[in-house]
Amino acid sequence: MYFLPSVHVFPDIIHQCCANYDPIHRAVMSPFQTVLFPITSKTINEMIQFHSTQPLAPISMAYLLEKASQLSKSEVTRIAQTFMLPKHQPKGPPPYLQAFFTETGRLIVDIISLIMGFNSSEYVDDITLVLLSIFTPGQPPTIRYDYATFIANKIHDQFLNLDREGVFKYTSFIYHLMLYYQLNNFSFPFKKLDTKGNPKSVIFWSLIFHNTSESPYTYNEFIDIFVHLATTMLIGISLPRINGDMKKILQLSK
Repeated sequence: MYFLPSVHVFPDIIHQCCANYDPIHRAVMSPFQTVLFPITSKTINEMIQFHSTQPLAPISMAYLLEKASQLSKSEVTRIAQTFMLPKHQPKGPPPYLQAFFTETGRLIVDIISLIMGFNSSEYVDDITLVLLSIFTPGQPPTIRYDYATFIANKIHDQFLNLDREGVFKYTSFIYHLMLYYQLNNFSFPFKKLDTKGNPKSVIFWSLIFHNTSESPYTYNEFIDIFVHLATTMLIGISLPRINGDMKKILQLSK
């Protein structure tokens, strides 16, 4: 459910969101000091339609590092037998190539990497194994972690340090939060309900910024239909749709 799709990259949107970010209220603001979209565990869960009736366990990097240091050889063997291909059972400690995992294992590793904000899921380290250890095919996870709070805190930290570190790993969450809270300001087609009239996760509303083969939209259309309107909301004025920066990005000639 936290496996948001790959999206087109447009760094200016992220930097403008960072410039408009209110760390006290945990929200991206407009130039007129109205909330464009809040970034909290509640709003993340709300936009993906996740509603838990059970208590969720807190999760942090410090917790995961501690659990990783306690990961026993027998537990690593159990995880490997469950999620790695028989011909690629490990003979040493992690990291392991993701290619050595089963299809189910690779999917879970991809989800974990997205939640954690890792650069890549190519290698499976001990932290990933800790999170993988709670899963057994056909059974509910042994621990239900509060992933939304972890993600909201990571976005908060990365916004506060973006100018210095230049690192932001949660672009897909930002795009989808903006779509969820500012839908009326966009003009592209969308579907909020399924065939039974139930609310859908925001990731299924539109493919406008999805960088996938299923999306009918080109990158140019993403710029024209989404980026232009998002930028207008963030800076408070409507810029020309094709300015100098846009020409460079779209590689347009004079």
